[in-house]
Amino acid sequence: MGRKDQIISERLRKLKELKESGINPYPHKFDKKDYAGDLQEKYRGLAKGKKSGKAKIAGRLMSFRDLGKIGFGVLRDGTGEIQIMLQEKETPEKFRKFMKKYIDAGDFIGVEGQIFRTKRGELSVIVKTFDLLSKSILSLPEKWHGLKDKEERYRKRYLDLIVSPDVKKVFDIREKALDAIRDFMKKRKFNEVDTPYLQTIYGGASAKPFKTHLNALDMDLYLAISPELYLKRLIVGGYEKVFTIARNFRNEGIDRWHNPEFTMMEIYQAYADYKDMMELFEDLWIYVMKKTIGTTKVKFRGKTIDFKKPWKRMTMSQAIKKFVGIDVENLTDKELFDFIKKKGVEKKGDTWGWAVQSIFEHFCEEKLEQPTFILDHPLETTPLCKLHRNDKLCRLIERFEPFCMGAELGNAYSELNNPVLQRTLLKEQERYLEEGDDEANPHDEDFVNALEIGMPPTGGIGLGIDRMIMLITGQESIRDVILFPFMKPVEEKK
Repeated sequence: MGRKDQIISERLRKLKELKESGINPYPHKFDKKDYAGDLQEKYRGLAKGKKSGKAKIAGRLMSFRDLGKIGFGVLRDGTGEIQIMLQEKETPEKFRKFMKKYIDAGDFIGVEGQIFRTKRGELSVIVKTFDLLSKSILSLPEKWHGLKDKEERYRKRYLDLIVSPDVKKVFDIREKALDAIRDFMKKRKFNEVDTPYLQTIYGGASAKPFKTHLNALDMDLYLAISPELYLKRLIVGGYEKVFTIARNFRNEGIDRWHNPEFTMMEIYQAYADYKDMMELFEDLWIYVMKKTIGTTKVKFRGKTIDFKKPWKRMTMSQAIKKFVGIDVENLTDKELFDFIKKKGVEKKGDTWGWAVQSIFEHFCEEKLEQPTFILDHPLETTPLCKLHRNDKLCRLIERFEPFCMGAELGNAYSELNNPVLQRTLLKEQERYLEEGDDEANPHDEDFVNALEIGMPPTGGIGLGIDRMIMLITGQESIRDVILFPFMKPVEEKK
């Protein structure tokens, strides 16, 4: 029998004895009055060797040392840790015996006792009464070493949180960031709304969807790749400022920046354009950073990144000229494709616009370290954006993407509200879809009908929440900021 099996066997034996003694190892409730973090704060001025008031706490026993006449344990709850003491003449003998006989590290316990600051300065609770709240069968890892096996960290997040308390701090910041986002948007008079995750027609982004089936109506459905088309319907309906924080589902690759299920915020504002959206994007980021970490500067992969205003602004053509050294606006299609072939760039399409996009993605994105807006993208990159008002060749659209440390942080347009052009572009996308482009947009006739009713000039933003949290907290992977990232199942050994 291995060590793990021995531990399980021993704990199961204890469970059996407890039940035979009439003790429920899994009671329904405990009347918890106090929290470790609050007690640490409340009594931080208590002098060494001094006693104070009483406390009734509960949590997971992380460790316990029995030194005969005295025993020390570390109890952790959702707010922090505090020491418990079982002391001769202070703790009733029956509780001391019970602790030694039946309690292991990992068990949930409740204790009531007196607050005491030890001579070594450790705030403690001298146990007067004691309750077992949940008996653990598996032991906590003895040597986790920061969970070097990252796959195991993500797969068993419950263990990661238990043995690496700092992990929870990342998710505490995430929660504060979401609160700050909502606070910012409410101050700007935006309405928060919901959009459906199950859709008969997907759209709003260039992405391959997940498909499912509704048995009740015997029809296929898609998981949302974006809330965009529904939010625009609300602008048509009379809302002027709306946002949603929603889950999106995209059947795409998995890497440090991508998870098939992720959180995005989308914002739409009537009577605005993409320049207004740039200002809003900057202001939102800065507000969230100051509310969560108190500064606009962060460390990420050894670099100091500063999100203070104004962020850099470059057109896509200017970025290519800076980082690649060619002027795409004055090159013919043939010259661009010759360049692409010579440099081994993966070509996304057979037009000037796709050539420009391909060159930008291949050479420029990774060089954008400080926050930078890349403006004025080729027309081919989306069917949902207005043509650029100053481009006489009609090759560009009023779109920007903010980048930082080589990653796209969002996407924004001066939204297309011409229903005739919108129908033409979506019909063209539908043809691409039929020809095998998995990321093309299907034609959504109801959405076009909504535009025919009339939509005012509108600016829109999509903002990646997970990537925002990655940068604010300095985390290397999107999996570090999603509590339960997607993981390939592990086959159990038989």
